[in-house]
Amino acid sequence: MPAKRGLITDTFKVVKKVRKEDTQGKKSPPPPEPVPESPPLSERERDLLELKRFDLDWRFGPCTGISRLQRWDRAALHGLDPPQDIRDLLLDREDDPDFSHCLWRDYPL
Repeated sequence: MPAKRGLITDTFKVVKKVRKEDTQGKKSPPPPEPVPESPPLSERERDLLELKRFDLDWRFGPCTGISRLQRWDRAALHGLDPPQDIRDLLLDREDDPDFSHCLWRDYPL
């Protein structure tokens, strides 16, 4: 005697579609609460963010293995027109390794 098979609804959950009449009396959910704004960035954080953008900009060539100032000089030498404010920022803080080294300095080559 063959084994008795169950119904497909025994395995899969039955999902009922909502009719338009059912949703007309319901209120829409409240709007999500606004996300609080993050505190303003300090001058150092803004400068580091600008340098990070410079590191990630492929137009000025690869940035691994050289300092940011070397990369800026190389880009200028090849006529790629790197931003002058980046060079000024690098020269102002050339003693700080956070400013002189590229974004990828902590990763092995």
